[in-house]
Amino acid sequence: MAERVRLGSIGLGKWAGTLAAAVARGGAAEIVRCFDASAEARAAFAGKFGCRPASSLEELLRDPGVEGVIIATPHSTHADIVCQAASAGKHIFVEKPFTLRVLDARRCIRAAERAGVVLQVGHKRRWFGGYRRIREMIGRGELGMLHQFEANYSHPAMRNLGPGWRNDPAESPLGGMTGMGIHMVDLLHHFAGPVKRLSAFSKRLLGKSNLDDVTTMILEFESGALGYVGTSTVIPFHATAAAFGTEAAAWSEEDGARLYLQKSDEPVRRELPNQLGDGVADEFTHFARCIREGRRPDVGGAEGLEVVAVLEAMLESVASGQAVEVAPFRG
Repeated sequence: MAERVRLGSIGLGKWAGTLAAAVARGGAAEIVRCFDASAEARAAFAGKFGCRPASSLEELLRDPGVEGVIIATPHSTHADIVCQAASAGKHIFVEKPFTLRVLDARRCIRAAERAGVVLQVGHKRRWFGGYRRIREMIGRGELGMLHQFEANYSHPAMRNLGPGWRNDPAESPLGGMTGMGIHMVDLLHHFAGPVKRLSAFSKRLLGKSNLDDVTTMILEFESGALGYVGTSTVIPFHATAAAFGTEAAAWSEEDGARLYLQKSDEPVRRELPNQLGDGVADEFTHFARCIREGRRPDVGGAEGLEVVAVLEAMLESVASGQAVEVAPFRG
């Protein structure tokens, strides 16, 4: 693009720095302003990424030089900030989870539609090489009739969480499912379509943090296929997704870095050439192009809402011990 999209970064924790670096690598956008409640965080981020700090959220949103915002704040704050940004006419990239409640997701979608701004949710794994290749195989019909899907995203980084919002069950209900596993919920939605019903289990087993340690969900998709998503906050890093069809099965392991295929007449799977790529940078290039070209993002409000509906249905399933239909939670 001839002109880079000018963005403001809201919420300047560690992940915001990762996103800012990805914006720079992609080259289609640039961070020009930043805001955080901490003056120290504002100064450090501005110095590192060469942007101007704003003393308040309102100051950043009033800046005519800011075309869009990146929201990387605690989960429960997303909805209000999205609506404020939309009212200010700013395009919006909001980190996952989109919101914690479907009612808030719908409020955000309406605000963005009224303002005519782009709304993109940060489910970045759709851009990771191996996962993207599986979706392409599905689209071409190479796997045949799809019967089963599996995904797991686990990470031990939350094993010894200290004080803060990330260790708050109100911010991360169902433990790692809210911050990690929902990436795979979105990915399987991308592979298989909407979820019809689910049954979920979540436990605080190790007890090293305030969050559940392990969460598991069994899914039935509207298509009839079945699936599984698992996540843990304390086991070694593990990120994989797979799609099983009547003609072939495809796996991506090492978080999109490796790709495997096994056709129905093959006794074992074989590894295919695959490039992981730079999915975080790619999602911001996509965001910038949607802004410049007036396009709808691949992961917009509707896709973000679908994940939130599944999360709410999971909470009901864990509480009741029953399988739960997802449709009533979509609103």
